[in-house]
Amino acid sequence: MILANSLIDGFLGSNLMGQGIVVAQLACSVVMIAAIIGKWKELTFVGMGTRRFLRDFSTGRDVLDYYLSRRPTSKTGLEGIYKDTCERLLKLLTPDVRSLLVGHRADGDGAAALTGREIELVRGTCEHALDEEEIRIEHGMGVIASVVAIAPMLGLLGTVWGVLDAFAEMGTAGSANLATIAPSISAALVTTVVGLLIAIPGVICHANLNSKCRSITSDMEGFVDELMGRIACEFQGRGA
Repeated sequence: MILANSLIDGFLGSNLMGQGIVVAQLACSVVMIAAIIGKWKELTFVGMGTRRFLRDFSTGRDVLDYYLSRRPTSKTGLEGIYKDTCERLLKLLTPDVRSLLVGHRADGDGAAALTGREIELVRGTCEHALDEEEIRIEHGMGVIASVVAIAPMLGLLGTVWGVLDAFAEMGTAGSANLATIAPSISAALVTTVVGLLIAIPGVICHANLNSKCRSITSDMEGFVDELMGRIACEFQGRGA
C-alpha cells in the first residue's frame, strides 16, 4: 500500500516525459500479459495434442496405419508433421501400391519399397514440416522478451531525464536544498521502479514458457527421428 501510494505520488509529481514513459510501460505490460496468457494456452494445447498423438501412433501396426485409419486433418503439431510426411510418402509410391495401401490391403512386400533418394525426399518434407512447427511454437516469445528488455530501459531513460530536470531546477534556484530537490529525484525514480516491476515477473514467465517450448520441440524432434527410421526400415529396399 505504501509502495503504491509512493508510485502514485511520484507519477503525479513527475514531468510529462516521465508520465508518458510510465504510460508506455503500462501499455507494454498489457501486451506482454496478453502474449503470456495466449502462449501458455497454446503450449498447453499443443502439449496435450502431442501426448495424445504419440499414444495413438504407437499402437499402429506400421507407419501408415494411423494415417490410413484416422485420416488426420490437423495442420499443426505432431499430427501435422506426420500428415505431410505420409502424403509425400504416398505420392512417391506407385499408383497400384498406393491404391492397395489406401484400401488397407497392402501386404508389406517389396513392391512398396522406395529408393534411398526417395527416402531423402520424404525426409526433406518431414524436416521442413518440423522447422515450420518450431517457428510456430516460438512465435510470440519475442514479444515477451522485447517487453522484458524495453521496460527497464525506458525506466532508466525516464529516471535520467528526471534527474537532469532536477539538477536544472537546482541550478536555476541557485541552491542545493534537499527539501527542494528530493521530490524531483523521487519522481524521477518512478519510471525505473515501474520498469523493474514489469520486467521481473516477465523474465520468470518467459523462462517457464521457454522451458515448455524446448520440451515440445524435443518431443517433435524425437518423433521425426523415429518416424524416418521406421519409414527407412519399412520402405527402403529397391536399390540406389
